[in-house]
Amino acid sequence: MPKVTFMPSGVEVEVNPGTTILDAALEANLDLDHNCGGNCACSTCHIIVEVGMEKLTPLHDDEQDMLDEAIGLTQTSRLACQCQISGDITARIPQNFSALSDFDD
Repeated sequence: MPKVTFMPSGVEVEVNPGTTILDAALEANLDLDHNCGGNCACSTCHIIVEVGMEKLTPLHDDEQDMLDEAIGLTQTSRLACQCQISGDITARIPQNFSALSDFDD
C-alpha cells in the first residue's frame, strides 16, 4: 500500500492506491483546508509535493487554473483533492498565509 508522509508534522499514513492526498490527510486527522469539499473549485487544499510527483495522477487544466490562485505556488504545487496516489509520496502542507491580507492602508 502507498504511504504518504505529511510535512512538517512527519505524520505517515498508508492508503489504498487511487486515494487522493486530501483523503489521506483527513484519514490522518491533519488540518488541511478544503473549503469547496474537494471539488477543484478553490485552492485551499494546496500542497507541495516534495517526493513522488511521478506517483500522482497528472495535472489537468482545471487544477492548473485553480492553482493559479494559490499563495506560495511552487513548481511542485498540487491540489490535494485532485491528485490520486499510486506510490509513496511526501507532501508539505504550507502555512496559512491568510494573515498577509489583514494590512490596513
